[in-house]
Amino acid sequence: MPALILHVTGARPNFPKAAPVIAALRDHSVEQLLVHTGQHYDERMSEVFFRQLEIPEPDVNLGVGSGSHGAQTAAIMAGLEPLFAERRPDVVVVYGDVNSTVAAALVAAKMGIPVAHVEAGLRSFDMTMPEEINRLVTDRLSDVLLTTSVDAVAHLAREGVAPGSIHFVGNPMIDTLLRHRDKFDAAAARRDLGLEGDYLVATLHRPGNVDRPEDVAELVEAVHRVADQAQLVIPLHPRGRARLESAGFLDHPAIRVVEPLGYVEFLGLVRGSLAVITDSGGVQEETTVLGVPCLTLRPNTERPVTITDGTNRLVGRDTLPDAVAQVLATGPLQDWPVPPLWDGASGPRIARILAAASGVDR
Repeated sequence: MPALILHVTGARPNFPKAAPVIAALRDHSVEQLLVHTGQHYDERMSEVFFRQLEIPEPDVNLGVGSGSHGAQTAAIMAGLEPLFAERRPDVVVVYGDVNSTVAAALVAAKMGIPVAHVEAGLRSFDMTMPEEINRLVTDRLSDVLLTTSVDAVAHLAREGVAPGSIHFVGNPMIDTLLRHRDKFDAAAARRDLGLEGDYLVATLHRPGNVDRPEDVAELVEAVHRVADQAQLVIPLHPRGRARLESAGFLDHPAIRVVEPLGYVEFLGLVRGSLAVITDSGGVQEETTVLGVPCLTLRPNTERPVTITDGTNRLVGRDTLPDAVAQVLATGPLQDWPVPPLWDGASGPRIARILAAASGVDR
């Protein structure tokens, strides 16, 4: 009977990371089971990714939906526990830093099932971020830690993780980006959204920007000052949307809010932009490879490699308008460094390690 590798996904950032791993494991003598927790349940936030990234339909969809951190994590754990007990996977693979990730790691670890964490070792050192807590807990419980950057390896080593458990494999999300790059059509994005002229793109949803009224007020002022310089297209995340709208976020003629986009459509929009303003983790990585200047609206990042080997820089709400002015004055980049092993071959590297961890290909 072949070994069983069970993948747990649940939110939009997971899917581009999982796609190349699932595809590469087809070359190994393992059975795969794909679980979608339903943490993101909107069509544009999850299902469209399965179609565009050619991921097989999930074998199991828990359909947990939204909720507080505690309620959502508990619902995912309650759904996964009987499934793990019934199927007894040889390895549970988790991705990134969302609630589905830490929930699956907790259930698997308590049941004595090995856990492999794709994107291990990233650290913002900001314990006010729920994602940082998820990263720390998941890595502590994981048996196989698959890292995207050299700094992540160093973080894990300092935390006492056994060297033999750490594997520097590169970034599987970049595998997905490079595979689909030819589909990122900036002209189609302009046409579909009715855009004329140059534009910036923004994605904003982190608690540090959209939860407290005083932060929202500062954000609205900063974004309006940006929109004074160039039109701004914002696929607005459901999280915090009502607060932003009530604070007058949309009250600027150069701001264009659109619904969340599919993977291909969003990166087509990004590819044609002058720059991206974001508080998302994955966008920092995607812009790094596409050569699009990225202004990360946060005091820290768990992806510092996108600053040292990429197009990213950290900005505050107070410095954002001036940073945009600098980008607009500089113009498009002609050359930029890309991090090591972000080469489109991370999926096969991960697959070999997972196959060995499951008991085959040793």
